[in-house]
Amino acid sequence: MSSVTYDFTGQVALVTGAASGMGLAAARAFAQAGAAVVLTDIDEQKLRAAVTDLTGAGHKVLGVAGDIADAAFVKSLMEQTLNTYGRLDAAFNNAGIQSPAVETADVGSEVFDQVNAINLRGVWLCMKYQLQQMRKQGSGAIVNNSSLGGLVGVPGRAAYHAAKHGVIGMTKSAGLEYADRGVRINAICPGIIETPMVAGMLEGETEIMNEMMRDVPIRRLGTAQEVADAVLWLCSPGSRFIVGVALPVDGGYTAR
Repeated sequence: MSSVTYDFTGQVALVTGAASGMGLAAARAFAQAGAAVVLTDIDEQKLRAAVTDLTGAGHKVLGVAGDIADAAFVKSLMEQTLNTYGRLDAAFNNAGIQSPAVETADVGSEVFDQVNAINLRGVWLCMKYQLQQMRKQGSGAIVNNSSLGGLVGVPGRAAYHAAKHGVIGMTKSAGLEYADRGVRINAICPGIIETPMVAGMLEGETEIMNEMMRDVPIRRLGTAQEVADAVLWLCSPGSRFIVGVALPVDGGYTAR
């Protein structure tokens, strides 16, 4: 649990990729801060478990399973959010996938397309429908999940880093469009965070990950809760003058 306290009472938050890792930590943090939370994830079983856990703790939550690369689903997700809660105040567009470490010349076009469909197009689709509502309200905050891969290059990660660089460009442009309409859009750039996805990378790509870990000045993995703390801050009044920023949450990796 975070030692930082926020108050989102009466507000509605939406989190994608919310069944585990950073998404679940952020959904739980929003709920503990008093928000009604909409969770979505492609893994229906894990999503159901997350919703059961949060509901059992007395929180107001709605779980909607689906694929954020599917425009019809994302539109339906927003419709269900509004039908249930009537508004949207905060969104964390977190859902994403990793790509295998492969030399650029050997990346399959289907891999490149899938990574970008979820990690870039999916974020754009979510923002598109979130902004339609926030524009009407004249208020709201969106945080897009980029990565340290949106700020630097790492050999073997061209497809993933292309999408994550794209998220930052999209965040900056949209941030400028809506800054004077009461809607703030920012991105976070997590480093090597202790999540199920990173656990798989540490096990399957040991040499590459060990080399990256040597470049983390703080000398440890980050936690999902530390990412959630950054997300809630960017959605809170405490960051009301922050627009279009790509905030590293990486233990100093990109400060080298």
